[in-house]
Amino acid sequence: MQTTYPLATSTWGDEELQAIKEVMDTGRFTMGPKVFAFEKEFAKKFGATDAVMVNSGSTANLLMLSLLKWKYNLHKKPNANVIVPTVGWSTTYFPVTQNDFLLNFVDVDPNTFNIDVTKIEQAIDGGTVAIMPVNLCGNSCDYDALKAICTKHNLLLIEDNCESMGATYNDKYCGTHGTMGSHSFFFSHHLQTMEGGMICVQNQEDADYLRSLRAHGWCRELPDNSSIFKKTGDFFKDSFTFITPGYSVRPLEMSGAIGSIQINKWEDILEKRIANKEHFFSLFANTDYLTLQQEVGNSSWFSFGCVLKGPLDGKRDELVKQFNLLGVEARPLASGNFLAQPVLEMLPHIAHGNYDAAENIHMNGFWVGNHAVDCREGIAAMRTAFDNVLNG
Repeated sequence: MQTTYPLATSTWGDEELQAIKEVMDTGRFTMGPKVFAFEKEFAKKFGATDAVMVNSGSTANLLMLSLLKWKYNLHKKPNANVIVPTVGWSTTYFPVTQNDFLLNFVDVDPNTFNIDVTKIEQAIDGGTVAIMPVNLCGNSCDYDALKAICTKHNLLLIEDNCESMGATYNDKYCGTHGTMGSHSFFFSHHLQTMEGGMICVQNQEDADYLRSLRAHGWCRELPDNSSIFKKTGDFFKDSFTFITPGYSVRPLEMSGAIGSIQINKWEDILEKRIANKEHFFSLFANTDYLTLQQEVGNSSWFSFGCVLKGPLDGKRDELVKQFNLLGVEARPLASGNFLAQPVLEMLPHIAHGNYDAAENIHMNGFWVGNHAVDCREGIAAMRTAFDNVLNG
C-alpha cells in the first residue's frame, strides 16, 4: 500500500542541497563557522541569550542534565531527583539517570498530554532539584504554574522542547522559559538539518560549559574572556586543555549550513502546519470517539496527538490495521506511559500512586504527522479508517 499520510516529509529544496555542496567544497566537514553562524541566528530568532548546537535533540538533553551535574553539582544532594512527566520520549529520561539523578514521575493532564501541574508539588521532596517538563507534540506546558512552583521550592526549570520549536506561551518561545531548553532538528521536526539539536540558554557561563561538554571537555571553542577558564594565549596548549568531563556530540558543518537555510523558511513552515491543524480539527474536534490535544498558549503543531474514547476505547490495534491498509502512518503517543516500559527496571526512579492519564494514553493514544505541505488527502484517508472501524 502506498503511503498517503506519512509521519514525516522533507522541507528541503535546492537551497539546502547547494548549502551541502558549498560545505563539501571547503573540505571542512566537522563543526565550524557554518554551525557557529546558525547558533547565533537561532538564538536571535527565538529570544535566547545564546544557543549551542549538538548532533541531536537527545544529546541536547544529555548536555543539559550533565550541566546540572558538573556545573551546578546538584547530583550531590541526597536522593537528588528531577521531576519529569510520565509521558515523554526515552531520551527525556535516560540523561537524568545517566547523570546520577533519580527520575521523579508525575502524571500528565488528560487533555493537554503535558505534565499535570496540579500534581507536581505533592511529588516534590527534599531531594528534588529541578523540573523537566516536555512540550509534547508542539504544545506548550503551563509555564506560569511551573515557574511559580520552581520559585517557591528553589528548583531549576529545564525544558525538553524537542517537539515544540516555535510554540509560545505568553508570547515567549518555549525552550526559553527556564534555565535551558532543548530543540531537535530530526527529519520529522520543524527544522530539518539531517540530524541535529540545539540548547537555548539564558546566561553566557552556561553556554561556555555546554560548549566544553559538547567537544571532549576541552576549552578550544570558549571565548578568550570566558568566566569558566582563562586561556593562556598559547594555541598549542589551549587547544588540548580539558576542563570538563565532556562528550563528542558535535554537529556536522553541513547541518549548520542547512539550518541557516531552514530558519529562513520558518514562518512558511509554521503557517502550513497551522492550516493543516484547522482542517484536522474541523473533522475530529467534536467527535465522541477521539480526544484531541488541548492547546496551551500557541502550539507549533508538530503532530496531532489523539486518544481514543467512547465507542473506540480499547480499539487502537483495530484502528492501526485500518491505517495500514489506507497508507496512514501512525505511532504511539511519544513512548506512552514510560513507567510501563521494560527499561524502567534499569533506571532509578520514584513513582507516586496512580498514573491514570498516562496509562490511558499508553493503551489508547497515538499520533499522526503534520507537515509543511497540504495534508488534506492524508487526513481524509485517516477519516475513512475511523469510519471503517466505527461501522464494523
